[in-house]
Amino acid sequence: MNKSQLITIIQNKLAEKIDNLERLISETRASNNETKSSMGDKYETTREMVQQEINNLQIQLNENIKARTSLQFINTNLHQKVGLGSLVETEKGFFFIAVSLGEVTLDEKKIFVISMESPLGKVLSGKKKGAEIFLNNSRQTIQEVW
Repeated sequence: MNKSQLITIIQNKLAEKIDNLERLISETRASNNETKSSMGDKYETTREMVQQEINNLQIQLNENIKARTSLQFINTNLHQKVGLGSLVETEKGFFFIAVSLGEVTLDEKKIFVISMESPLGKVLSGKKKGAEIFLNNSRQTIQEVW
C-alpha cells in the first residue's frame, strides 16, 4: 500500500473538516451577533451558551490544524517496528499510526487512522510482525508492518 497516497487522503479529509469547522464558527458568531443586537441584555445566558459553542468549535478546529501540521513529519519509509507512520495489518484490519481521524479507504481497503496516544496505538508501539497484542480482552496478531 502506498503510504503517500494514504497521507494525501488524510490531508484531504482534515482539510474538509477544517473548512466545515471554520464555516460553523463563522455562522455561530453571526448568530451570536444577531442575538446581541436584537435581544438585549435579557438574554445574556443564551449568548454565553453560544459563546461556549464557539469555544468548543475553536478547540476542535485547532486540534485538526495541529493534526494536519503533524502529517508533515510522518516517515513514509518501511518500518520494522510499529511507530509514527507505520501501517499495521492484523486479522482485525489495517491501522495507520498518524493522527486520530477514524476510517479512510485506500485501494478498496478500510484503514483506521489512529494516533500513537490512542489505546491501540500505545499497545502497538514498538511491536514487530508476528507479535501478539491484547486490548479490551481481545487478542490480535500483527501480520505485517509497513
